[in-house]
Amino acid sequence: MNSYPLPELLAPAGDEERLRAAIEYGADAVYLGADRFGMRTAAAHFGDDSLKAACDYARRHSVKVYLTCNTVPRNNEIDELPSFLAFAQDCGVDAFIITDIGVLLEAKKHAPKVDIHISTQAGITNYASAKAFFDMGATRIVTARELSLSEIAEIRDKCPPELEIESFVHGAMCVSFSGRCLLSNYMTGRDSNRGDCAQPCRWNYALTEEKRPGEYFPVEQDGTGTYIMNSRDMCMIDHIADLYHAGINSFKIEGRAKSAYYTAVTVNAYRCALDAFRESGFDPDFRPEKWISDELLRVSNREYCTGFYYTSPLDDAQIYYKGGYVRTWEVAAVADEYKDGVLYATQRNRFFEGEELEVMSAGKKPFTVKVTGLRNADGEPVDNAPHPMMKLSFNCPVRITEGSYLRRIKDPENRKESL
Repeated sequence: MNSYPLPELLAPAGDEERLRAAIEYGADAVYLGADRFGMRTAAAHFGDDSLKAACDYARRHSVKVYLTCNTVPRNNEIDELPSFLAFAQDCGVDAFIITDIGVLLEAKKHAPKVDIHISTQAGITNYASAKAFFDMGATRIVTARELSLSEIAEIRDKCPPELEIESFVHGAMCVSFSGRCLLSNYMTGRDSNRGDCAQPCRWNYALTEEKRPGEYFPVEQDGTGTYIMNSRDMCMIDHIADLYHAGINSFKIEGRAKSAYYTAVTVNAYRCALDAFRESGFDPDFRPEKWISDELLRVSNREYCTGFYYTSPLDDAQIYYKGGYVRTWEVAAVADEYKDGVLYATQRNRFFEGEELEVMSAGKKPFTVKVTGLRNADGEPVDNAPHPMMKLSFNCPVRITEGSYLRRIKDPENRKESL
């Protein structure tokens, strides 16, 4: 049975706002990208000045920073790699996340103080590969997402204990070889290995015939077409004990391109679950309280599954009938300050005087407050908050901490019942 310490909670940080959300809501480490060599061209990233500031901010909160260097560089990119790696070391990053062996060797040469984590893009599916990367200087591997828990446990048993294992526990899945799929390149010219994937696997497909342009024949008999490659999202919140006892050292949440709210909710849920797991004495039958699992229904998702961890996901890993996200909840406001029974906040989506909002604060079970005495930034009474990012205040008998999210059900007919 596993006797390791509580696993690290590793969170995505696409920009400064998401970095702060990850840290404020309980991440032990964050992974982020610079403006080069990281697979998220469509997401915000950290330039030279902001990378140094991010490392300084994380260090003040005892949180580690892992920098993505997980593209497979072309010849014309190699010359700038040594100075980039050396600069990142000077900024204070704790580890590089690397796919390419050439990048690994350059990192050892030009940034020897920085740990090396082997990206999931390297496709490690066996202990021989894991040990080979360890012999080349890696301190951690990120497992391929198609591995089962039993296969990860075998890698753990047959590799040096000094080699850490990191695995994804939550977020989007890829139907192909993550980050190396050529479908997007072929159909749109957008390179998945540069984080620019157009996600054609999420599109709705039908059959056409050469001599019948404009006629679409359904692939399935229900006539709605089919999303034949559209995968569900992974969610392992109810299986933390199994992940731990398989020997996983770091629980990784996917989503650098997603919102700060998404980051806060997912990190908070897994933080609460991990802490409760520790308090249970690492009980192999542990399950988090229902409210913790339910938190993950309050962010955008494509329905959930457990990926490949238990079996080949032929039955429940694909969504054949739709391609978009489920978005049931929305953020109404973010708390700025609480003073003398009044909450000061910044609006995100329109809400009204007299409405009940649910409050999510770090480490706490959500609770509701009723909006009374709603005022704009000038202190004038208003009956709703219609303007994006407007400053507002309302009477609140419960202290709400800065950075807390006030949210609401998007469907008014279901709002009262759900809250």
